[in-house]
Amino acid sequence: MKGVLVNFLAIITGAFLGLLMKQGIPSRYKKTIMQALGLAVFLIGIKMALVSENIIIVILSLALGALVGEFINIDSILNRFGAKVTEKFGRQYGDVGKGLITASLVFCIGAMAIVGSIQAGLTGDASIIYAKALIDGIAAVIFAATMGIGVAFSAFPVLLYQGAITIGAGFFGDVVSTAMIHELSGVGGILIVAISLSMLEIVNIKTANLLPAIPLAVFFVWLGWL
Repeated sequence: MKGVLVNFLAIITGAFLGLLMKQGIPSRYKKTIMQALGLAVFLIGIKMALVSENIIIVILSLALGALVGEFINIDSILNRFGAKVTEKFGRQYGDVGKGLITASLVFCIGAMAIVGSIQAGLTGDASIIYAKALIDGIAAVIFAATMGIGVAFSAFPVLLYQGAITIGAGFFGDVVSTAMIHELSGVGGILIVAISLSMLEIVNIKTANLLPAIPLAVFFVWLGWL
């Protein structure tokens, strides 16, 4: 769990550094910074998506995942939760809920979170998680400088998510294959692209409603008939 805790602290530290920077950034610069960050997130998503080796699995996972996500209406649930968080802390801290949800999705979606946590749980080698912690910490600085204190709170979902995978690594390590990681990355990359398009205000995509596509991609690889 040491690596997961380092990742947790890196996000919180980065977020508070970003909050300090935010005080010195004129409002007219913040939109441009957010656009630059959106473009960077877009690039990260594209690089992840290209890891996929079976486009059929990606397409099928996204299509069925969208159906499941819309049925559950995950996006609405998260938005209501985000609104309550923002209301709790007050608008003087910005849209706390939006920062929490956006940063949580970016930090949790991706192969590094899963592979790194499994490796740490099985072998004690947390090198992948340490590398992710560095990336997340830097991203948290920029996120918090534009989206506020909600980014710091995203460290808690990361702690729970990666911690659960690390603790359950004995099970996941036997199940997760290289092919699963590739297709998980492919689908996860598309979701990160969706987040970036929303950040850039190009189109408002209900990214949370696509989250079921990730376990579906793993399931289809496990079936082995695609």
